[in-house]
Amino acid sequence: MISLQQLETVPAFKGLDDDQLAAIQKCCAEATFNRNERLFAEGDQADHLWVIIDGKVDLRFELPGNPPSTKDTTITSVDCDDSEKTTLGWSCFVPPYRMMLSAYCVSRTSTVIKIPKEALLALFDNDTSMGYHVMSHLLKVLGYRFIQFQEELAKHKGLDIMNAW
Repeated sequence: MISLQQLETVPAFKGLDDDQLAAIQKCCAEATFNRNERLFAEGDQADHLWVIIDGKVDLRFELPGNPPSTKDTTITSVDCDDSEKTTLGWSCFVPPYRMMLSAYCVSRTSTVIKIPKEALLALFDNDTSMGYHVMSHLLKVLGYRFIQFQEELAKHKGLDIMNAW
């Protein structure tokens, strides 16, 4: 079971009181993945918020008609030691509610907390300050991921331009 101490270290939940953390705790499920195992795939239904609590995960894009994603298609690596970026799955709150990238375990194992979107939304309806706090953090994550994607796209476009010379 996920402890309140674990939850209060999650940046999206920092600053929440014990009652709010306990409400979130009731919704949490823990899952462990092994190296090269996919947590979720690009295009999957986004119905959970994910928090990495141990290990390292690569976020990758999938190219239609190409072999499964590799290190070459990695946008970013998310490590449990980089606490500000450990939250995944913001897509569960944004139409069309599909995962925008695939996630793969790249450490020996990775442990995550999965929280159902519907359970979180119900909590946010009952406690709007909690909802505001969590969603404010997720906006920061979204902005950070967007910048990472732009940088990766610029890098690849630059390589394409150089190779065309």
